[in-house]
Amino acid sequence: MQKRTLGHSDIKVAPLMFGGNVFGWTLDEAQSFEILDAFMAAGFDFIDTADVYSRFIPGNQGGESETILGKWMKARGNRSRVILSTKVGMDMGDGRQGLSKDYIFKAVEASLRRLQTDYIDLYQAHLDDKNTPLTETLETFDQLIKQGKVRVIGASNYTPERLEEALQVSKDHGLPAYQSLQPLYNLYDRAAYEDGLQAVCQKNGLGVIPYFALASGFLTGKYRTGADCNSARGGLVKRYLDERGLRILAALDTVAKDKTTSLAVVALAWLMARPTITAPIASATSLSQLQSLVDATKLTLDQASIDLLNQASAG
Repeated sequence: MQKRTLGHSDIKVAPLMFGGNVFGWTLDEAQSFEILDAFMAAGFDFIDTADVYSRFIPGNQGGESETILGKWMKARGNRSRVILSTKVGMDMGDGRQGLSKDYIFKAVEASLRRLQTDYIDLYQAHLDDKNTPLTETLETFDQLIKQGKVRVIGASNYTPERLEEALQVSKDHGLPAYQSLQPLYNLYDRAAYEDGLQAVCQKNGLGVIPYFALASGFLTGKYRTGADCNSARGGLVKRYLDERGLRILAALDTVAKDKTTSLAVVALAWLMARPTITAPIASATSLSQLQSLVDATKLTLDQASIDLLNQASAG
């Protein structure tokens, strides 16, 4: 499996990243271990989580995903073989949020404790914090890198203007720069990335690891009517059920039939064929779903298929 460099760092990653928001949500600990074991056995190593996963589920406090990952890595003794990414900044309750120096220092220690590790490969600002100077945030990340607690840093959910500004602050002050961006990007959600962020990433050589690569499962073809949306994830996909969304599914149907594969495989292969994408993030809650992720890395779409998908998904 050919690996790709994450930004200008020395970290080389597999062409697909596992999204850890399912750990402690739609997968319990035992199920998470099974999926993670199979993911690594298939030759992958890049896993994404966040301190806030999965606080959005009633009864959860946040940190559930990191805790499960930490237990798994300790049980398997495989920390050195995992490229581990987590994030800071989202609301954890009781005023715990943002990218201030004091908060990041507290948050990283909590993440390291839950993950049962002494370093994080990729530590990402989960959400821009306009109440904290960019210099303060980047100086804090600089200290964490010098302490050996973080290898490289990345950003998520930044506007093109703020990402550009943050990168300029790093240059002006000799501080570590964001090496990656984690944006919303898939066959349906194209505009936010392509209309500004893409140019910033190209100009500065950032790695791009898009989340919701399968549009919360919509691009698997599982959800085609409102009646299909009665599940834990189903509520997230209702907004895709419009004329354009159905046009995209029809194009995916055509390509999937031609390639004798699934819609999910084609949708992920389309992302991996985009020249600026390093590794899309996708989750699986069963071994059969995981096989689709593996298959996607082996499918190279021809130009005619890419053109069909581009036309169907054009805004």
